[in-house]
Formats: sequence, C-alpha cells, structure tokens
Amino acid sequence: MFRVGVFGIITDDKDRVLLCHRRDFDLWNLPGGGVDPGESPCGALVREIEEETGLEAAPVHLSGVYSKPDSNEIVFSFFCRVTGGAIRLTDEADRIEYFSPDRIPRNTVPKQVERIRDFFSDRKGTHYRVQSGAGARELIRQGKL
Repeated sequence: MFRVGVFGIITDDKDRVLLCHRRDFDLWNLPGGGVDPGESPCGALVREIEEETGLEAAPVHLSGVYSKPDSNEIVFSFFCRVTGGAIRLTDEADRIEYFSPDRIPRNTVPKQVERIRDFFSDRKGTHYRVQSGAGARELIRQGKL
C-alpha cells in the first residue's frame, strides 16, 4: 500500500513561491503533508495548508505526480490560489516566506525543489516523475542539508 502526500505551490503577485520553515528540522518545504484515511487528496491539501500557514487555499491545477519508490509513497503537487486567511506561524512552521524561484534556500528539501522547478518550467502541464534517493531526514543525518 502506498502512502499519499500532497503539497501546494502558492505564488504571490511577485511570482515567488511560499515555503514553510519546519520547527522540528532546519528545513524549508512547500506546505503539505499526508492524506489521512477517508480523506481526498484535495481535502488533505486544503487542511494541510491551513494547518501549516493559516491560509485558506483552493487547488487550481495538478502540477505533478511524483512516485517515491524508496519510501513507497506517491506525492501530488498542486498549484493553489489563496482564498482567505492570513499567514501565521504554527506548531509546524516557525517561519513562512515567499521566495523567488532562483533564490530558494539551500536547506530546502531537494525533492521539493524539483517540484517547484517543474511548476515554473511549465505552469500549465502536469509533470510525472520518479523521485529516488535519500529523504530529508536521511540527508540531515548525512550532513547534506
């Protein structure tokens, strides 16, 4: 059985992407997380974005489908529009900021960077990729993030 993850790509009027800095690790990532049992991917995405950022958002376009065979996971990446709420720090994020695609922090999860680059390379398309290699926790342990 695959685990399913969802992440939102939210841009501002300067075409920067929203990232959250995790409280548990010195890492930046897109807002998102796991789909709970009985929950739809879009429902999980809306919930995760609100929990992590305080923003209300709606998925507009499926930007990518990423298979992670090393962790038996499938991740959906959606372009989203903000529909309400306001950015606030949360139990999961101690910083929330917009970044230019060419100025993504070095300590951003590499698989998330790939998803961001995919979106900016073709905003209307849906990307299908296999993402393999070490995950964020493994890269931290190895001192690579």
